[in-house]
Amino acid sequence: MPASPMAAEVTAVRGPVLDLRVEGPLPAIHDTVEIAMPQGVLVAEVQAHLDARHVRAIALQSTQGLRRGAGARLTGGPLAVPVGPAVLGRLMNVLGHMGDNGAPLPADVTRSPIHRPAPSLATQSARTQVFSTGIKVLDLLAPLAQGGKSAMFGGAGVGKTVLVMELIRAMVSGYDGISVFAGVGERSREGHEMLNEMRDSGVLERTVLVYGQMNEPPGARWRVPLTALSVAEHFRDAQGKNVLLLMDNVFRFVQAGSEVSGLLGRMPSRVGYQPTLETEVAELQERIASVGQAAVTAIEAVYVPADDFTDPAVAAISAHVDSTVVLSRQLASEGIYPAIDPIATTSVLLDPAVVGADHARTAGALREAIEHYQELRDVISLLGVEELGREERLLVGRARRLQRFLTQPFFVAAAYTGMEGRSVPVADTVKGVQAILDGECDDWDESSLYMIGTLEEARAREHARRAKAA
Repeated sequence: MPASPMAAEVTAVRGPVLDLRVEGPLPAIHDTVEIAMPQGVLVAEVQAHLDARHVRAIALQSTQGLRRGAGARLTGGPLAVPVGPAVLGRLMNVLGHMGDNGAPLPADVTRSPIHRPAPSLATQSARTQVFSTGIKVLDLLAPLAQGGKSAMFGGAGVGKTVLVMELIRAMVSGYDGISVFAGVGERSREGHEMLNEMRDSGVLERTVLVYGQMNEPPGARWRVPLTALSVAEHFRDAQGKNVLLLMDNVFRFVQAGSEVSGLLGRMPSRVGYQPTLETEVAELQERIASVGQAAVTAIEAVYVPADDFTDPAVAAISAHVDSTVVLSRQLASEGIYPAIDPIATTSVLLDPAVVGADHARTAGALREAIEHYQELRDVISLLGVEELGREERLLVGRARRLQRFLTQPFFVAAAYTGMEGRSVPVADTVKGVQAILDGECDDWDESSLYMIGTLEEARAREHARRAKAA
């Protein structure tokens, strides 16, 4: 940084929280402050005005080695990160610094501020276009909308990240647009694996990866989704491209905000969360929208602490989404993958006017069959299925076959499962479910329907099983 009169001076350092004395007018909230250090420039974001001359800021990088009395420069605006075609195929951090050992970005790269207002309602597009993901249970029960928001809720270890990675593969390979992935508070191993997998599958050149990892300060994890969103908004607004924004994990964004709130000395709210929880979630979610002919579509993984869906963070996030995908620990323990709960999973697009009457009717009938089976499970576990009447035994068999038909091998998990992934068109999924509901598969072995794509594949497997038995 060139020598110049100090615009500000660090007066206190408490971990990532800095107090600064400012010469002249105070900077605005969310403006950045740059502090020269031996290892480079430390960037902090102003969070509070303490009095007429002092501000409190949160550091977006480690403050190790920072001392009181250090000079700081006021930038006069919020953090601006590189956007546009130059960042395609790259991995960057919250500040827009590249982390993939690639070539440096050109000096004249376009930059965009991470803090921007949401598009006004007058500019947003109201048209509804459904994505086909090729994942049977999602396409049938929780259709995703272009310009919409879909959240995948689940506790630890039920398959959220694998599902998001499969959606990236499905969307980028069959979708004409840009993908932006925000890794919020995730493990560095996962980021490295994702970078290598995208490089190997040839989709990296249409993807931007933005990471704020577990080992980074809370300020960095808190602002990573906004950095990713700025990249996505530029492609939507300046280049008119559809953008798929994937966030793993939005709960870590809330958690980082809670850490920052505590560090700033704010009074905690319900369950210890920050008092600004709803505002922070809304500011992020309301920027995800369709504008004109282009849209930002979000698919968000959400960790559910202790599998408690009444947690304030989970409730705040779910209030903003169109499709709610709930992952079940019980289904995962039974080997049903993807472990998506067909009863709790919902979508505002599951409407005859949007997906068609056949699709909506079939989804309703499937839910009804599985719900009836779940009501009878206690009876079955106590007395056995033989104690049920003939009609109920038939319904239980169909519900179990439906559960197995909705399983599917994933492309991204092929190295672990040894099975090649399947992508199934929506029409084939609806046709297969309807055939099972109509009783076409009542005499089939359940294993014939497990981990397959279309019903035709299951039919071939059943024929092979019978021929072998004969």
